[in-house]
Amino acid sequence: MARKQYPHTPDGRYFVAKNRLWRCTDPRLSEEEKRSHIKALMKARRAVRTAQQQGDEHALRQARDAVQAAKEALGERGPVWWKDDAPDEGGLAPHNSSYAWWWESREPSLEE
Repeated sequence: MARKQYPHTPDGRYFVAKNRLWRCTDPRLSEEEKRSHIKALMKARRAVRTAQQQGDEHALRQARDAVQAAKEALGERGPVWWKDDAPDEGGLAPHNSSYAWWWESREPSLEE
């Protein structure tokens, strides 16, 4: 199955899905680091699902904390990975962000 390609901002900081900017993984991570953090993220997401199914609030909190830690390690949450003091615009609609010029000027794909 082909992986869906989402539009990425010209600076590579975000991709757009469901009309929101989502922070990309820190490009400075090695492939090995990235794989390790993604593996931890998938394990944590499975733990969230299991805890929800079992109604275990304590396990759910631990699993969600593990998801947060993995996302921060990937650079997708927490402190931004870029060094130019630009703010984090994750979660904004692209047309309501500093990327509005790019979003409005591009050709929409058939998948959007």
